[in-house]
Amino acid sequence: MMPPAARGSDHWPVAMTYLLIKTLHLLFVIAWMATVFYLPRILVNLAESAGEPAVQARLQLMGRRLYMFGHNMFGLAFIFGVLLWQGWRVFPQALPNVVGSLHWIDAKLTLVAVLLAYFTVCGRLLKRAAAGGALPSSRALRWFNELPVLLLLGVIFLVLAKPF
Repeated sequence: MMPPAARGSDHWPVAMTYLLIKTLHLLFVIAWMATVFYLPRILVNLAESAGEPAVQARLQLMGRRLYMFGHNMFGLAFIFGVLLWQGWRVFPQALPNVVGSLHWIDAKLTLVAVLLAYFTVCGRLLKRAAAGGALPSSRALRWFNELPVLLLLGVIFLVLAKPF
């Protein structure tokens, strides 16, 4: 909810537009991160269910669907993220320049690119498993599953602290 002073001012529509875009960006980021966290768990289960064709088929179907869902969620998060970042150039009256000359955004985008590469590697491992290829051990996949938590921690810190 907007503060009462902002409701009566000329800045209210700008603030609401910004907050709506930010809300949608966060919603789709959360949905994408859910897939980033769960897809490796499907890979662990695939690695541990070797010799069980029915279980493997179900996990591969779940993995494919989740991967496509993740692609869609990343795409929407990307669109709203770009609007937050550069929207002021296209809609200067409706969106503020929230980054300015700060460089935390560069570090954040680098971490997001690493998360996207991680997500892509998970998708390739899923395709490999569907084609009958070998997966890393379930133990290695469990360790692999921890990486996005650390990356997300960095993203959250950069967004909240804006250290540089």
